[in-house]
Amino acid sequence: MDYVQVLLDQYFSIKDSELCIQGLAIADLARQYGTPFFVYDEHILEHTLGRLRKALPSQFSVFYSIKANPNPHFLQFFIRHGCGLEIASLGEFHRALDAGCAPENILFAGPGKTEAELEAVLSKGIGEIHAESALEIKRIAAIADRLNIRAHVALRVNPTGEAQGGAMRMGGKPLAFGVDEEQLPEIIHYILSFPQLEFQGIHLFAGTQILDHAVLINQYRKGLAIAKRVAEHTQRPLATIDFGGGLGIPYFAHEQALDLDALHAELHQLMDEIQHEPHLQGTRFLIEPGRYLAGESGIYVARVNDIKISRGKKFLILDGGMHHHLAASGNLGQTIKRNYPIAVLNKLGQPNQEDVEVVGPLCTPLDTLGRSLQLPAVEVGDLIGIFQSGAYARSASPLGFLSQPTPPEVWIEQGVAQLITQRALYATC
Repeated sequence: MDYVQVLLDQYFSIKDSELCIQGLAIADLARQYGTPFFVYDEHILEHTLGRLRKALPSQFSVFYSIKANPNPHFLQFFIRHGCGLEIASLGEFHRALDAGCAPENILFAGPGKTEAELEAVLSKGIGEIHAESALEIKRIAAIADRLNIRAHVALRVNPTGEAQGGAMRMGGKPLAFGVDEEQLPEIIHYILSFPQLEFQGIHLFAGTQILDHAVLINQYRKGLAIAKRVAEHTQRPLATIDFGGGLGIPYFAHEQALDLDALHAELHQLMDEIQHEPHLQGTRFLIEPGRYLAGESGIYVARVNDIKISRGKKFLILDGGMHHHLAASGNLGQTIKRNYPIAVLNKLGQPNQEDVEVVGPLCTPLDTLGRSLQLPAVEVGDLIGIFQSGAYARSASPLGFLSQPTPPEVWIEQGVAQLITQRALYATC
């Protein structure tokens, strides 16, 4: 499948072979802000969040996972649209507060929370901490006692293997994440032994980048089964069940988009099945997508700076590379390098004429953004776009490598472009 064409048909327009974002020509944006840069389409965020909410039953709440893209404009967008925020560090907590998120609408997950982090978020009234070990539970209780508060705590569970799926497994094997499902009885008893802790429920995150709705439903069923056992043990209804994130977006040629209609049908069936379950009455179901919500909104735009032939291969050398977009180079979790959706943004619709390698300016062979790509005839000065770049792109990249300039970020809303992150001569370390 040509996923570039899918995205073009769904979200963008083309004028004289040139990409337009909300009516703004990509060449004009490149002239105004310089290349390379990231550009984000706010309309796509609205569309994606709206479709997801339509698929979810009313019992579900959405928490945006800040790690996907921590830019304040993303956080403010999701806060305005009624989402909570999920964090994994004290820095993300402060980003959330600075963006205007109420502390009670923030969840804190992660296997290595320090005492200083726990004290900082508890002193501000964070909504829920997802504990991941017995020691962390003890630390939270001690801090809550010192602050004379009751801390809202959920327990992250590392489930057994039957709930696995997705591009990266986050459970079902020995992991740093959460408490093994087999240890639940003694850990739950341990939590309940602390009067300073208000036990909320469980957090289950078994995999990420999932494109098969059946895998998600299987994980949700597993989470509900665990939740029922926990509630029976505590003899009280659970306040929350966090199914984690995991919803994926297509990057590569063989991948298909997540079927939200099928997910909608099966989730509603699931809610019907548990509607009379006494221990789940009033339970709030949480999901914390990041990539799914942010990914399609972004494009990384770089200019062809040089073209060369080496032993029969044609190389397009861009003014940007893996230091800005590590994931597109295949060095962020890929075992085998596969190409993101890539296009010549000023030659859209023109026939492919050549097989090329797309590389960046860094002095390392790792700086390869596209291998054996079929593209129209490319010239120096053309604009190359890497789609699906709204999540785990700029912020997940080694911006300090070789002290290259950092890429600016541009936000498009209601046909108006706004610079939301300036270019810097080099990243501060």
